[in-house]
Amino acid sequence: MEIQSLTVSERILLAEALWDSIVAEQADIELTDAQKEELDRRLAAFEIDQDEGSSWSSVKARILSRK
Repeated sequence: MEIQSLTVSERILLAEALWDSIVAEQADIELTDAQKEELDRRLAAFEIDQDEGSSWSSVKARILSRK
């Protein structure tokens, strides 16, 4: 099967099905040391700042305004 021959909707459904199959197995996904360090860095930065970030509507508006 050529993935590019699928419609965008079909590819999204396929990606969702793949993800759901991984979640269903409750497989442990191994992180690299670099990924673990980055997560630790981000968590530490959040604990210092406690900034909740931006809402989806705010992010979406910023993205759409760039067009």
